[in-house]
Amino acid sequence: MSIKIHPLADVQSSNIEDGTYVWQFCVILKDAQIGKNCNINCNVFIENEVFIGDNVTIKPGVQIWDGITLEDSVFIGPNVTFTNDLFPRSKNTEYDMKKTLVRKGASIGANATILGGVTIGENALVGAGSVVTKNIPANEIWVGNPAIFLKKTYD
Repeated sequence: MSIKIHPLADVQSSNIEDGTYVWQFCVILKDAQIGKNCNINCNVFIENEVFIGDNVTIKPGVQIWDGITLEDSVFIGPNVTFTNDLFPRSKNTEYDMKKTLVRKGASIGANATILGGVTIGENALVGAGSVVTKNIPANEIWVGNPAIFLKKTYD
């Protein structure tokens, strides 16, 4: 097995483990850490202070900003939006970066928005288009804007 990087991707990191595939038009900055057997689809941007575990899938159009951790077996749907600054301003070098944690086995549906500073629990599911403004417990499905509890995924 080996790392597969499409020739049209800009991968500056050497911290990518075996079996990971990086598709075309991706940018991965030098300090990003990416685990084994990940699938980083086209048009994905991954910043420096990012940790991605094993067996993670990131669909097209996603940006993973500094301070975001995706544990093992996480699924990030197309065009999911993460933030890491609750009060963004242009050229603000002293912003308060909020760290976000997506726990093992969690899935985030297409076009969901995840505000900085939240934790999405193990095996939780965020519905497509949802806006997550607070922590989501393990094994729960949350949907809507703002996202609210729908039901348990497991007992």
